[in-house]
Amino acid sequence: MKLTYNKNIGDVLLVSLKGSDNFETKDFDGYTTIVDNDELLGLNIFNASETFTEEELTELNEESIVEKINEIIKDDLGEINPDLSPKFVVGFVKECKPHEDADRLNVTTVDVGDEELQIVCGAPNVDKGQKVVVAKVGAFMPNGLYIKPSELRGVKSNGMICSKKELNLEDDGVRGIYVLDDNYEVGQSFFK
Repeated sequence: MKLTYNKNIGDVLLVSLKGSDNFETKDFDGYTTIVDNDELLGLNIFNASETFTEEELTELNEESIVEKINEIIKDDLGEINPDLSPKFVVGFVKECKPHEDADRLNVTTVDVGDEELQIVCGAPNVDKGQKVVVAKVGAFMPNGLYIKPSELRGVKSNGMICSKKELNLEDDGVRGIYVLDDNYEVGQSFFK
């Protein structure tokens, strides 16, 4: 889930639950839903400052906001139960081998603490033994890209190993992924 609020462009809380290329909207009293074939992708909640505290809207505390969203939508939609687990985590590249059908891609196995993910990566500096930032399935990148299971040149990929630029961090001129030092623990949330 991604929450966005900027009082300078309107008093609207944008709630993104999933990404999709196809969607339609439906208006309700005080909010609009974004759906794809009856699957709820997101909500736009109007006059947000009347429902949420200033602290909730600036800190974007997901748990308390979800409770209030469910109060707003319960009569029309029931409730949402989004996965609030961290989507940007520290991973450890256990394996890295060349993609059989692409010169510039590697197939990696990345330990993210509670599971191992196969991720296809095109960064020139990815290698076995590195600690990296992984955007897990369900993550929304700073540019709005939604991470979902995909397939690159016939190989399944479940997540993305990120560069500083993709994370909207200060660019250090390194071409490729952001390699972390040993101070990070595998599985910990990257953004606190």
